[in-house]
Amino acid sequence: MTVQPVRLFGDPVLRARADEATSYDRELRQLVTDLTDTMHASGGVGMAAPQIGVGLRVFVYDTLAATRAGTPGAGHLINPSYEVLGDEEQTGAEGCLSIPGLRYDVTRALRVRARGVDVDGALVEFEAEGLLARCVQHEFDHLDGVLYLDRLDPAARKAALREVRESEWFGAGKTVMSAAEVAGARVASAGQGD
Repeated sequence: MTVQPVRLFGDPVLRARADEATSYDRELRQLVTDLTDTMHASGGVGMAAPQIGVGLRVFVYDTLAATRAGTPGAGHLINPSYEVLGDEEQTGAEGCLSIPGLRYDVTRALRVRARGVDVDGALVEFEAEGLLARCVQHEFDHLDGVLYLDRLDPAARKAALREVRESEWFGAGKTVMSAAEVAGARVASAGQGD
């Protein structure tokens, strides 16, 4: 198991646009393994490479919430994109492993078509709905340096940023936390999120 420390709100890597992955090699396979192990150890349903300090367009997910036959509940996407399917939206509580202990309602598309490649460079494409669609959009945002707090209305964003400033980890100046600490903060907030 290769669990990595999780980068926290305030770390510049979380605000930078990640680069396209260009080499499908052992290092990329190890990155996907590290992301998956860290996501599971942290209790999340998704994790993007910048969250462990790697500026590549890679994310993993494990929602086990496949909504139709042939839709994966777990996997990874490299150099992903997505398109919104339809006009329906979903609003629900969202959290982030890089902002432990916080959960706020975010509105996202209900359905998306995700596309990318796997560690061998083979095309991966699927439709997602509900939690998996939310996860795809959340993780894709990470690859563009966008955090879910950026998606909040102004009043909720102000409250969230106040909560971040008042958090123990932010007050201590932490920009990295172990997966176990992140999982503990998530349990304390009884939340679910990336």
